[in-house]
Amino acid sequence: MIKTDILIIGAGPTGLFTVFEAGLLKLKCHLIDALPQPGGQLTELYPKKPIYDIPAFPEVLAGDLVDNLMEQIKPFEPGFTLGERAEDIEKLDDGSFIVTTDQGTKHHTKVVAIAGGLGSFEPRKPPIPRLSDFENKGVSYMVKNPEDYRDKDVVIAGGGDSALDWSIFLADVASSVTLIHRRNEFRGALESVDRVKELKDMGKIKLITPAEVVDVNGNGHIENVLIRKNNNPEEDFKLETDYFIPLFGLSPKLGPIANWGLEIEKNAIKVDNSLDYQTNIPGIYAIGDVNTYPGKLKLILCGFHEATLMCQSAYQRIHPDKKYVMKYTTVGGVTGFDGSRKQAPKAVVRSID
Repeated sequence: MIKTDILIIGAGPTGLFTVFEAGLLKLKCHLIDALPQPGGQLTELYPKKPIYDIPAFPEVLAGDLVDNLMEQIKPFEPGFTLGERAEDIEKLDDGSFIVTTDQGTKHHTKVVAIAGGLGSFEPRKPPIPRLSDFENKGVSYMVKNPEDYRDKDVVIAGGGDSALDWSIFLADVASSVTLIHRRNEFRGALESVDRVKELKDMGKIKLITPAEVVDVNGNGHIENVLIRKNNNPEEDFKLETDYFIPLFGLSPKLGPIANWGLEIEKNAIKVDNSLDYQTNIPGIYAIGDVNTYPGKLKLILCGFHEATLMCQSAYQRIHPDKKYVMKYTTVGGVTGFDGSRKQAPKAVVRSID
């Protein structure tokens, strides 16, 4: 039985930052994640993709952000149960919880913080015959390492931000990039659409619309795709490629958490955002992309804010007889559970004659 003050379900950026905020309050955290490593979608889907809206970072790669968060929480010695999914929850008479994973690992906690992002997710796969035969053999549904495509021919299908962004990024990496979309209009940001058109005019991206990939072929590894233009089989033609990346988004699912008695709205957990992001079950909170409330924005920045307020509420729940007086880290520094301390410099007072 693993015992902790706060059990965090989800080791993405919001879950990781929760460890830091809880650590400042001397609360111990343990994290559960179905993925084999911390970082959530940032690590699993796009570790090399730049992020632009993290304060003080004009640009930071998703994987680097995770590395920085892991370094930030190191003094608070969090525990991890990775590669296992939170399956069942039991509320005990004293108000604490036992959460059991699909592998049978039990966790006893006073507070549960669900920070599962979009929940468990799987890529939306186009209905192409034999597509699954080439998965990991030239067919991928996400870009993990752009260097895999260095000096290769790449075909990307899709019309959203991911398809546009990766087409732009890989234009400077791959030998050739072909973007295929079934419509002439794109759903992504206008700036990205304009950039793709610029790269097309420069000869760095081949743009084929309206069209779609209807078949894939190869011998042990993908060798070409069959493209149908204008929904007309008479216009079918083959295009040789080393990689085919269909980017049609993800299908998010809450998984077993949906059966915990929580109030669900449009595949997200409803919370009270007027105070602490608590769910309809006292002691269970939901923070980050997994929750919903009026005015909700699914941004990493918002998840950090929600985690901060949630930890203040969790402290009062765990220590109802104590009053916590907040101290700024610029004044009090950061003290880890091992006694290590990052002390803020003392103020220097100078007199004026």
